[in-house]
Amino acid sequence: MTNNIILTHQEIVHKTRRIAYQIYETFSDENELVIAGISNSGFLFAQKVSEELKQISDIKITLCEVQINKQNPAATIITSLSEKEYTNKNLVLVDDVLNSGATLIYSIRHFLNVPLKKFKTAVLIDRNHKNFPVKADFKGLSLSTSLQEHVQVVFEENNSYVYLS
Repeated sequence: MTNNIILTHQEIVHKTRRIAYQIYETFSDENELVIAGISNSGFLFAQKVSEELKQISDIKITLCEVQINKQNPAATIITSLSEKEYTNKNLVLVDDVLNSGATLIYSIRHFLNVPLKKFKTAVLIDRNHKNFPVKADFKGLSLSTSLQEHVQVVFEENNSYVYLS
């Protein structure tokens, strides 16, 4: 394999746990939290963060899947929860990789149409190639790469990894 592994399964587990603790510290005085993951890998990462949060806190966690057309992020965004279910709640928007920022910023825009108590973002990998003024509040790894390189996150049962190609 000519791809370079940049995070092993154990490193992903560790970074997920650390992000969960950071989220818990930020929302420790709250009773409820919505974890909204961007389909596909972002939602899988959101599930992992939610599982860690449930182990370390008694905050009620609600998981939400966010479906966005990555080729046309301005198109209508669909969420697995109705707007009423996250109105006036705390929300963390989760994705696997923050690259140009387009997916994250258009997803953020969707949630800003609804009043929220507190709103944060989390990513496993921050690529530092933003075309939009967006940042991750919680991140597993900041990575400076060339524009020609591609970061791929693979979530498998006991062998998740992140590689650069």
